[in-house]
Amino acid sequence: MSRDAVEAAPNVYKVLFDNNRVRLLEARIRPGDSSVTHSHPNYLAYPISDCKVTFTSGSRSFDVEMKAGQAMWQEASEHSAKNSGTGDVVVLIFEVK
Repeated sequence: MSRDAVEAAPNVYKVLFDNNRVRLLEARIRPGDSSVTHSHPNYLAYPISDCKVTFTSGSRSFDVEMKAGQAMWQEASEHSAKNSGTGDVVVLIFEVK
């Protein structure tokens, strides 16, 4: 897998909490901005704002619309992320160790 999200994209990811069981990240992406390709272990994403993100993994891209407060589980992945909406993306990411 590619580099850890915080190492690869410090412009997007900030560590809010970290222990031997979980790491909590805050992801912030302005409209039109994106992250470089990075990886996450299994994680729970909790959007603080309604947002639209285009994820690219390899040659495959797909849009995900997230509603504030609607958590979603994601298996470990490697991707880049682009804010394809009109407002800021603000998501809490709970990575399981």
